[in-house]
Amino acid sequence: MTSTAISTAVELVNAPLLYKGKVRELYDLGEHVLIVVTDLISAFDYVLDPPVPDKGNVLNQLSAYWFEQTADLMKNHVVHTDVEQLGDLINDKERLKNRIMVVRKAERIDIECVVRGYITGGGWRQYQENGEVNGIKLREGMRKNEAFEQPIFTPAAKNDVGHDEDISFDTMKQLVGEEIALELQERSLKLYSFAREYCDQRGIILADCKFEFGLLDGDVILIDEIFTPDSSRFWAKEKYELDIEIDSMDKEPVRSYLASSSWDKNSKPDRLPQEVVEETTRRYLDIYQRLTQS
Repeated sequence: MTSTAISTAVELVNAPLLYKGKVRELYDLGEHVLIVVTDLISAFDYVLDPPVPDKGNVLNQLSAYWFEQTADLMKNHVVHTDVEQLGDLINDKERLKNRIMVVRKAERIDIECVVRGYITGGGWRQYQENGEVNGIKLREGMRKNEAFEQPIFTPAAKNDVGHDEDISFDTMKQLVGEEIALELQERSLKLYSFAREYCDQRGIILADCKFEFGLLDGDVILIDEIFTPDSSRFWAKEKYELDIEIDSMDKEPVRSYLASSSWDKNSKPDRLPQEVVEETTRRYLDIYQRLTQS
């Protein structure tokens, strides 16, 4: 991997920019789309400075790894991840070699498909309020971070601006139709179960995760990213406890720093301290190595 952080690839790609998100940039290649994953990091709805070295490399390579591992379970949008195949479209192949993915153009289904194996995060907050998660009634007396007897599917309606909206499965069926809703639920639960067992063998708990799907030639396919620290909640088994805030294997150093700082939460935070950036890089590299090394 490289230690040179990238905040944008606009000057490195000779193709029209379709979309610039908080982390990913999409470029139009005609039949396909080029995704470049930058090292930008966001927290509390703000994109922060400076970028985190190797974060984009880890996100892209983990997604590529998981797309390959799950190809038999679910078709996906990947065409290739070889920067050399892009020829003169890339000005600096060395800087982008680990952070590109060429994908098929699919029509995004505007549902974030969330699977929860443990009651934590937003699911725990919902449960505390009304004993439910996305309209699913849960038994009384559950404890924070407790595993569900069976994983639950808790979708959200995607919003390009602001937060996605938690919805019930019945509402999801109204939005996308019963047939697609049932397929997305089934596929999501199967993908989660596969990855949960895989992670367990490597000393990692996959607490929850989210997927995005699209339509291509009438078929549902997996798109975006899969089982990365930005789309999944990973816990090291040795840190697992009930009733606490578990230190997850992602950008937790950034969230913890901001939460304990004097930041007013109404404006973009000051630059992150170097030690926070370095620890965040270490976290991303650690989860990559633990998941991909046999």
